[in-house]
Amino acid sequence: MGQLFEALSPPHIAFIEAQQIYFVGTAAEQGTVNLSPKGGDSLRIIDPHRLAWLNLTGSGNESAAHVLRNPRMTIMFCAFEGAPMILRAYGQARVLHRGDPGWEAAMARFPASVAARQIFLLDIERVQTSCGMAVPLYDYQGDREALANWSTRQGKEGIEAYWRKKNQLSLDGFESEILVRSGLEADQ
Repeated sequence: MGQLFEALSPPHIAFIEAQQIYFVGTAAEQGTVNLSPKGGDSLRIIDPHRLAWLNLTGSGNESAAHVLRNPRMTIMFCAFEGAPMILRAYGQARVLHRGDPGWEAAMARFPASVAARQIFLLDIERVQTSCGMAVPLYDYQGDREALANWSTRQGKEGIEAYWRKKNQLSLDGFESEILVRSGLEADQ
């Protein structure tokens, strides 16, 4: 049976901190719904009402484009080992780019990475837990190093070129603001 909460409790926080993967859901008012798996050292619990996650450079930039149009976001965690549970944090998100006020303070919470693209701050409005008894059991074997290795090879200039080529628009053509808010628009 699902339960609703207004904020993260200490047991919720312990559960989240034990997870190796989480999923981020966003959608604009129309168009494609996006659901992205996230992992690595990319999530921080700021307080019981707020989460932050570091978005590294990837093939698309749906979350940023969606949040700019509609700030709704859901972050979901599932137990893939131990007692079954699903936890969803629902709320309103905002996106920080490296040219935005607050970027440096937010980025200080995470490991440095040339691939750092955005940081999302989720103001939690509701937390839901449910049983998760149908979620299969999996064993965590480790983080993949492919993105970190690719990013290091690209360097800052290569990452910025990739943003210009692949990260400006969502699948539905919504602007992500990555260039202007990262101070790159004048460089085109």
